[in-house]
Amino acid sequence: MSEQSAVMTIDGPGGAGKGTIAREVARVLGWHLLDSGAIYRLLALASLREGIDPGDSARLAERAGLLDIDFVVEGDNAGAALLEGEVVAKAIRDEACGERASVLAADPAVREALKARQQAFRQPPGLVADGRDMGTVIFPDAPVKIFLTASAEERARRRHKQLMEQGVTANLDSLLQELRARDERDSRRETAPLKPAGDAITIDTTEQSIEAVIGTVMEQVNACLR
Repeated sequence: MSEQSAVMTIDGPGGAGKGTIAREVARVLGWHLLDSGAIYRLLALASLREGIDPGDSARLAERAGLLDIDFVVEGDNAGAALLEGEVVAKAIRDEACGERASVLAADPAVREALKARQQAFRQPPGLVADGRDMGTVIFPDAPVKIFLTASAEERARRRHKQLMEQGVTANLDSLLQELRARDERDSRRETAPLKPAGDAITIDTTEQSIEAVIGTVMEQVNACLR
């Protein structure tokens, strides 16, 4: 794997551990980080702040290509999204931002522009890209492709624990139902369905510690770096 083209993808359903693993692997390697799940929300936030009409496809696509965004790899804000150098981790979770992101995601011109913007993250010394279609659509030539999965019950439990730690009341059964419904939608959608790339290494994290999964992922990266 040459430094110019160094990239690894980590895909999988929500709650499988993609974000945690991607952040740690990027930190260990000293590589850039891409949280593709935040991309549409970042564009949504920028367009809301700048008063861009959600129906102005051409202007939104142009703005998407010029997004000044990055993701923190180390420190207290590890994994946080940056817009124009500002940490906006909380702002992009706002309800209005989420609603705008859903609208943008349905616009073909915006999707194409954001595809190019995500691919622009592929810079030396390397990139760890976390998402749902990184290995199948955005970086199909990535030399290292990981697909993380876990049982629906375990993923719901993890999400419930995360919300409780944040002081958010949540019902475990409801979370499980929502998660299963999203899995169904994601795997059956026509555009970029959730599935492992043909050459991806699938890792079931249900009964594995974070350290064990990171160890397995790093073995794959090191094998390609040699």
